Amino acid sequence: MITKLNVTTIYVLDKDEALDFYVGKLGLEKGNDVKQDSYRWLTVRVPGEGSTEISLEVPGVPLHDEATAQQLRELVAKGALNGLVLNTDDIQGLYESLKAAGVTDFTQEPTKHFYGTDMGLRDPSGNPIRVLQQ
Repeated sequence: MITKLNVTTIYVLDKDEALDFYVGKLGLEKGNDVKQDSYRWLTVRVPGEGSTEISLEVPGVPLHDEATAQQLRELVAKGALNGLVLNTDDIQGLYESLKAAGVTDFTQEPTKHFYGTDMGLRDPSGNPIRVLQQ
């Protein structure tokens, strides 16, 4: 029986840039950062949870051949692949702190809906991120 989700993956175009964004701007914490030969296993996670991690992967070897990797990089840059939905207890405060940290690629300012207030933004690679305050 499956008991929990351990790691999910999003594709990024640059691991260091993604790490700076997810940790330095969004406030996640670095999980694993391990190199084996030329491969770098890099994850981030919600601080204090110690549970599900987000693997930041660049399309390419050893995961894909170059033609497939190029197609994936193009889709990532368009924001056409998977994204993330994160929760917060202060969406307006987070929005203001992200703006102050230089984040500019918002797709939606905090907006009230029947399910809560959420906002949209993109990471430096183009991945869509939704943040929800229920």
